[in-house]
Amino acid sequence: MAVKKLKPTTPSQRFRVAPDFSDVTTNVPEKSLLISIKKTGGRNNQGRRSMRYIGGGHKQQYRIIDFKRDKAGVPATVKTIEYDPHRSARIALLFYADGEKRYIIAPQGLTVGQKIVSGPDVAPEVGNALPLGSMPIGTIIHNVELHPGKGGALVRSAGTYAQLVAREDKYSVLRMPSGEQRRVLSTCMATVGSVSNPDHMNVSIGKAGRSRWLGIRPRVRGVAMNPIDHPMGGGEGRASGGHPRSRTGLYAKGKKTRSPKKYSDRLIISKRKK
Repeated sequence: MAVKKLKPTTPSQRFRVAPDFSDVTTNVPEKSLLISIKKTGGRNNQGRRSMRYIGGGHKQQYRIIDFKRDKAGVPATVKTIEYDPHRSARIALLFYADGEKRYIIAPQGLTVGQKIVSGPDVAPEVGNALPLGSMPIGTIIHNVELHPGKGGALVRSAGTYAQLVAREDKYSVLRMPSGEQRRVLSTCMATVGSVSNPDHMNVSIGKAGRSRWLGIRPRVRGVAMNPIDHPMGGGEGRASGGHPRSRTGLYAKGKKTRSPKKYSDRLIISKRKK
């Protein structure tokens, strides 16, 4: 995928950098894999607002994605590459040899008509899913499980990838997109390749109205509020507002939020880059 810079025919077009969708092959999703979802507007089950600045937006349907890739040994053909409104990556529709249809996160380089398969004995080629213990060292992967059989939880957003760098006993060592190195059980599944749509990071929305189409309402700065509404509000003139902090008083920059007794600390070899 690439991005396109539009002619500045309007003020908003001047700053817009848009995806060109050249990698998308159809705009009609598979009906059997759709779920209708209702927007919350930031309200909880009592109808009270629990998240600010959420509301409106275009109606969307959720695509059911196969994160587990548990149809071992059954080959599948890539039928389409599609846009998914709920994620930054593209998705691929698979037609399995036994007649079943499933969506997966599309890796970069996956093409329509390509055959892919999952299982412990398959070749480590783009789109194939296999346990970490069956992959050669240095393999680029995505959609990585944290617990065997639970489905991919790591490395799923556009353009990201992890790398298998070593093995230690029953663990495989992965270098994550953040730079962190951590152990994951070698029985966990992962898909070979990096995630599609790497140019997503270069997209510029361009105008406020496009944010409203996405369900994002205007956000009010803390320093523009009164002291009763926000810790950074009030003051004479344009006061700085003091140390950046949240509406509830938690520091926004520099304060450590990770639990010092988190279960996964023992699995982390080196922390992410600061």
